[in-house]
Amino acid sequence: MKTTLYILLFLFAGNIALAQNANFVTSGSIEYQRTANTLAILRKMIGDNMNGTTQQAYDQYKKTQPQFKTLNSTLIFNKDKTLYTPAAVDNKSPNIFGPLPMAEQNNLVYTDLATNTGINQKNVFEEFFLIKDSLRKINWKITDETREIAGYTCRRANALILDSIYVVAFYTIKIPVSGGPESFTGLPGMILQVALPHENVTWVATKITDTSIPATSIIPAKKGKVVTTKEFEATLQAAAKNRGPSAPYIVRAFLL
Repeated sequence: MKTTLYILLFLFAGNIALAQNANFVTSGSIEYQRTANTLAILRKMIGDNMNGTTQQAYDQYKKTQPQFKTLNSTLIFNKDKTLYTPAAVDNKSPNIFGPLPMAEQNNLVYTDLATNTGINQKNVFEEFFLIKDSLRKINWKITDETREIAGYTCRRANALILDSIYVVAFYTIKIPVSGGPESFTGLPGMILQVALPHENVTWVATKITDTSIPATSIIPAKKGKVVTTKEFEATLQAAAKNRGPSAPYIVRAFLL
């Protein structure tokens, strides 16, 4: 009698564990929406160099361009790999100030979580680079704050990247994959929202699909000059010297 009872209890506990594990997603796709406050980004790029002509151009930009630019992207993933792909954009709004890299999506990002490596294709003023290196190490500080995103309960984490860029992220343990949009990784669950408050940019998941993604679908980009992170940064710093006062913001945007 006791043996039968133990067996029943064991089976019952096993069914509970299976039911709980069924709620976890280890393969699928996530649609993200990226929003950038273009007016705030442009104002920071201009900085203290606002004069009569620049002010006139800035005012004209405010009248003709939307304050917020919204772009879409998709992340496909399994338990070991992720691939972040920006949606194609027909055209970029021209303006007298030139491109606004912080308001664009310039990266196609492949991550191998098992080997802690990645391949990031960056489009820098129509020139492609393939950055092959270890994943960026982010020293996250997890907090008690939570919020619901795309139907998942997420916990907040904060960090600094590139020495001074403040990052706020929300991740869910219900997707136990340490990935996220762009190159944001390193939390004990999938990152569904990222905000760079001082850079005026946010990414937020809008739809999550639980589906099997074969490894053959998660492959890195092939086009571009192969460089390490340090080599890319040196190339970028040299190229940005001719961009005047906006150079620091351009460099920051392409290093994200």
